[in-house]
Amino acid sequence: MNDRKGPVLIELDDEAAQTPSTAPPVPEAAPDMPTGRAMQTMAVLAARRPSRIGRFFWSALVALLGFIASVAAWDFVTSLLTRNTVIGTVALALIGAVLVAFLLVAMRELAAFARLRRMDVLHKAAEAAVVSGDLGAARGVTDKLEKLYAGRDDLAWGRERFDERKGDIFDADGLLGLAEVELLAPLDAAAMREVEGAARQVATVTALVPLALADLIAALTSNLRMIRRIAEIYGGRSGTLGSWRITRAVLTHLVATGAVAVGDDMLGSVAGGGVLSKVSRRFGEGVVNGALTARVGVAAMEVCRPLPFVRAKRPSVTALVRRALTGLFAKDEA
Repeated sequence: MNDRKGPVLIELDDEAAQTPSTAPPVPEAAPDMPTGRAMQTMAVLAARRPSRIGRFFWSALVALLGFIASVAAWDFVTSLLTRNTVIGTVALALIGAVLVAFLLVAMRELAAFARLRRMDVLHKAAEAAVVSGDLGAARGVTDKLEKLYAGRDDLAWGRERFDERKGDIFDADGLLGLAEVELLAPLDAAAMREVEGAARQVATVTALVPLALADLIAALTSNLRMIRRIAEIYGGRSGTLGSWRITRAVLTHLVATGAVAVGDDMLGSVAGGGVLSKVSRRFGEGVVNGALTARVGVAAMEVCRPLPFVRAKRPSVTALVRRALTGLFAKDEA
């Protein structure tokens, strides 16, 4: 056993010896690529299907609250009638007015669901006509499309041009393509403006508002409003429940297909987000959240549009984001 005390010298080979001057530089960490966390979280939350236990709980809770409110209203009116007939009659009339208003709201929601169902049937019939190439089926689709937009003054000129030229076309693709050009082109332009506005708003709030959950709230509200406006533009005016149904349909489709992520049609936008993330992480997140909002908007156009894209080109997410964010981050990117 060696009892010598003192420092221990460990000799290293010359090749292994390193000094601060000869050591290789520490590699710089690559900047995190923005992923659009707010938009992806919003899509997952909105598309999540509630469990059966959850639906049963909320149904039972609503039924219980409705029963309690009904009994309380009944006791309130009967007690007032006992005390004073005039006041009790006024209370009964007010409750009747509330019930009538509730009935009107319910009828509006049912009408909204009927309109959405009509749009879905028309869209599926158009897809079947494109696949089969059946001219008769295509003419049936265009006839229903003209009836759908018969009361739209902004499409009067397009309807006239379509009526003049539809007799000269003898194939299904050409007829549906003509309907796209003459009837849906103005609606597509209006829908793309809504998408650009929503993408601009989401990107701005994400980049400039440092509050917690501000980007998630902005993404949720902006996308709900955008999807509802796109449905109204194409003729599927919807109420509150109808708007939520469309939103769930759009986002469920996106989540199921993995489209609420960085895709090939967003490479340019994500590249811009990566450049901006070197200056500010939030600016990069803003660009990607805006790009994902545009992707949701394009999906909403595909869902709400009464015809599939036949002759018209499907909108490009990168082009939409470029127009929406032109000048918004120009100074920072420079």
